[in-house]
Amino acid sequence: MKNILFLAFLFVCFLGISQTAGAQDWPELKTFHGVMSQTFHPMQEGDFQPIRERSGEMAAKAKAVAKSAIPEEYKSKEILVAVKQLAKDSKALDKLIKKNGTDEAIGKSLTALHDVFHRIMGLCNDHEEHEGN
Repeated sequence: MKNILFLAFLFVCFLGISQTAGAQDWPELKTFHGVMSQTFHPMQEGDFQPIRERSGEMAAKAKAVAKSAIPEEYKSKEILVAVKQLAKDSKALDKLIKKNGTDEAIGKSLTALHDVFHRIMGLCNDHEEHEGN
C-alpha cells in the first residue's frame, strides 16, 4: 500500500512540474500555482483549512498575475480572458470564505478556479508546442 501511495505522490509531482513547464517565463503564474497547489490538493482530501486560511493570499496572487506583464509568447485573447477570470474567481472565493461559506460551496469554487488555472497552463503549453514545430 505504501508503494502505491508513493507512486501516486510521484505522479502528482510530475504532473505539477509538467503543468508549470508552460509558464517558466511567467513568475507571477508560477507563484499563483504554488498557492493553488498547497490549497487545492488538501481540499481534495477533505481539508479545507489551507484554503480558508490562504484565500486572501490566493486572490492577491491572482491579481498579481492579471497585472503582470504576460510574456509575449503567451499573449493571446484566450489567455487574457482566462487571466481576468482567474482574478475575478479568486476574489469571489475569498469573499465566499470571509462570509463563512460551506465546504461544499468552497470546494465547487476552488475546483472551478483550478480549472481556469489549468486552462491558462494548457494555452501556454499549446503555444509552446506550436512554436516547436
